[in-house]
Amino acid sequence: MEAFAPQIERMMKRLFASLNEADRRRYAAIEAAKLGHGGVELVARVLGCDPKTIQRGIGELEGEDVLDPLRIRKKGVDARP
Repeated sequence: MEAFAPQIERMMKRLFASLNEADRRRYAAIEAAKLGHGGVELVARVLGCDPKTIQRGIGELEGEDVLDPLRIRKKGVDARP
């Protein structure tokens, strides 16, 4: 699969960096879905994220749960190690 044009990659990276954690996953998932086979790996490489993160975003977007724009982590999940 071909890479994106350099200008497009710059714009994708800039947008990705401006998003919160949940929106990053979902944005990467949509970009990967548009590409079809091999899209997850390409988008992960371009954006510097884990393919599992993109797969999680795909699952969230394909699911029937309402996407809460104000909530980043699941209820009861502590971000501290």
